[in-house]
Amino acid sequence: MKSRLKIYVLIFCGSMLMLSCKSTAIDTITKPLAKHVILIGSDGFGAYAFKNGKFPNLRKMMDKGSYSLEARSVLPSSSAVNWASMIMGSPPELHGFTEWGSKTPEIPSRVIGKGGIYPSLFSLLETQVPNEKKGVIYTWGGIGYLFEKNMVDMDVNGASDQETMETALEFITNEKPVFTFVHFSEPDNTGHAIGHDIQEYYAAAENIDRLIGKIIAGLEAANMMEDTVILFSSDHGGVNKGHGGKTLVEMEIPWIIYGSNIQAKGKLNSTIITYDTAATIAHILGLETPEFWRGKNITEVFENEK
Repeated sequence: MKSRLKIYVLIFCGSMLMLSCKSTAIDTITKPLAKHVILIGSDGFGAYAFKNGKFPNLRKMMDKGSYSLEARSVLPSSSAVNWASMIMGSPPELHGFTEWGSKTPEIPSRVIGKGGIYPSLFSLLETQVPNEKKGVIYTWGGIGYLFEKNMVDMDVNGASDQETMETALEFITNEKPVFTFVHFSEPDNTGHAIGHDIQEYYAAAENIDRLIGKIIAGLEAANMMEDTVILFSSDHGGVNKGHGGKTLVEMEIPWIIYGSNIQAKGKLNSTIITYDTAATIAHILGLETPEFWRGKNITEVFENEK
């Protein structure tokens, strides 16, 4: 009787252990925190601009979401190298795009994906959620070399930031894509032509805020905002009429996240590098990130207040 009882006890304990392991495995599956993510990038929009610029829509996102004005670009603090890092989850040492106008990697990419370049967010989406729509709408043509064109449903180089906004909003509200990257070329154009940290620069940056307000209003009208996360950032700031150097006015960029399941934490304490953007978006969409990415999910954004 005792030996039979021991057998029953062992069987029972084994069954409970198996159920426990099964439950734990289910619980650890990452579930998407939003149905849609929109990454809005504004070229040359330095974090320093928030000291003097009037940005009601971005301020609304900051107040009701989370943000850092101390996030940093990679070096050099220029366009292609940073936009590539932002969506490829890695520094230039790995993806290979190293200059302002890189069209192909100057350093051999550590990994080449099915899209023919270093795998970006679009590769992850294509592999893990292939039936979901995704798109890129951009004003600066240089963006067109930095993503897998065979993996997107929308690829439009807008003639102006206004046109880019209108095309993006139509695509988002009509097609309901899982991920959209929207790139505006201002205030970088004004920074190069006239200068940074002057009235004309702030006017251009404030117009970007207006366009973001239009996107938010369009999402709200389409009843999509409840299931959407918007992440706003930039590639670099600037000084005088240029950028690319090692000063903080060139390197510090805004990083603002707002929407579904994003905590209203306000200013973040986390250290953020631009390639953390891709990893954070991947987390929101429930994607597994590859080993060769170096970006990290900014977990502080999702932590409940204790």
